[in-house]
Amino acid sequence: MHPFHNKIKNHQFCLGTAISLVDPSVCEALASDVDFLWIDQEHSSISLETLKTHLMGLKGSEVASLVRVPWNDAVRIKPVLDLGADGIIVPMVQTAADVERAVSACRYPPLGERGFGPLRPLDYGRGDAVQFCDHADENVMVVAQVEQAEAVDNIDAILAVEGLTSLAFGPMDLSASLGHRGQPGHPDVLAAVRQVIDRARQAGVPTGVSIGSSPAQVLQWVELGVNWIAFGADVTLMIQSFQDVAAQARDHATTAGGR
Repeated sequence: MHPFHNKIKNHQFCLGTAISLVDPSVCEALASDVDFLWIDQEHSSISLETLKTHLMGLKGSEVASLVRVPWNDAVRIKPVLDLGADGIIVPMVQTAADVERAVSACRYPPLGERGFGPLRPLDYGRGDAVQFCDHADENVMVVAQVEQAEAVDNIDAILAVEGLTSLAFGPMDLSASLGHRGQPGHPDVLAAVRQVIDRARQAGVPTGVSIGSSPAQVLQWVELGVNWIAFGADVTLMIQSFQDVAAQARDHATTAGGR
């Protein structure tokens, strides 16, 4: 079991951020401070070739590489796992059948439909294929993203799917699906989130979320009870850090200039 999976399974709180830039040094630089990285292929220009370099940048660390694929499609999932990703984040899950399809795409027959062809994870052919398949089936992480009202309605069936590692909220899309577009803090949205977290806790399934980097927002989700949070993204954290320091510097310069 990956250290990140072990942590969230044992109720140890974990933090990470999203990766959208193509330079692998971003992952390498963050590896000493995060528990996981949410490498995004759904809303970024990260290709398979770029993803490979990000995963190489994390080699030797205990950081979990969770790759959000563009869609719940075995054709999309297979090459990501073949490059050595520790887990898959599947967007727009709505039903138990959706989760079953994702789990199947991540496991070799007879447990699933994953085709065999890893290179990096098998040390470029030096490893034992049987041992690799057994290890992969037991340890790959499958995260289902709850960002549709239908997923909330079907949450008990979703949580019952064997092979599901964790749930992840997509607050902006969930708010739109619930009729409150752009209002992730709306009472109806938060009520749905609390319902899912409560049901997941009873089922023994950890929950997480990908949100912005506002400290108040992060603390709100800590209070809601999720097990892990991906806050901000590489580029937004860079902008936020610059803006925070720049605002203080400009304010100080204005004050000093008036003396």
